[in-house]
Amino acid sequence: MPKVEPFEKHRDRYEMWFERNWHAYQSELNAVKAVLPDNECIEVGVGTGRFAAPLGIKVGVEPSRRMAEIAEKRGIKVIPGVAEDLPFEDNSVECILMVTTICFVDDPEKALKEIHRVLKPGGFVIIGFVDKESPIGREYERKKDKSVFYKDANFFSTEELIKLLERVGFKIDKVVQTLFHRLEEIKEIEPVKEGWGEGSFVVIRAIKEVR
Repeated sequence: MPKVEPFEKHRDRYEMWFERNWHAYQSELNAVKAVLPDNECIEVGVGTGRFAAPLGIKVGVEPSRRMAEIAEKRGIKVIPGVAEDLPFEDNSVECILMVTTICFVDDPEKALKEIHRVLKPGGFVIIGFVDKESPIGREYERKKDKSVFYKDANFFSTEELIKLLERVGFKIDKVVQTLFHRLEEIKEIEPVKEGWGEGSFVVIRAIKEVR
């Protein structure tokens, strides 16, 4: 079962996070922009469209009806569905984006296999997430039981996610990072750097190789 209940119940609280942490949110957006190709992209786990809308993404997949309502108001066409069972044909999509979604799917490996299936050869998957070994990641893990959103989350380190992507058949193309301070200390937009190991928010771009 997709972990939609917290997002259905606490949608407005979810939205307020972006207002309260505006500089962190803009930093995350910039990190995704830094690796987003020109290809037409679909966001899986589009939520309320907080990333898709400013990035010019027009189509998203989302299991939470209440989240999708806001995304639709932001101009996103939302298709009901989950990452493990995407409503697209084989080799039909140029680019898939997932931002803070991978930690909520029931079966991450199945989700990535499904993304690999629907991507065209040469297509990209872009995954933005909080690294569990980073300062913010460790704090989320420590407070997990008290969080309405992260209680059932399964956090990854960058190395774990890279290994999983490679096991499924992707080739890592680029990795960038941002958020170099604790959330409460971020008072301006943070830089985006290549690699990982310093920033708490990491974005991996991987490619489905042409065979």
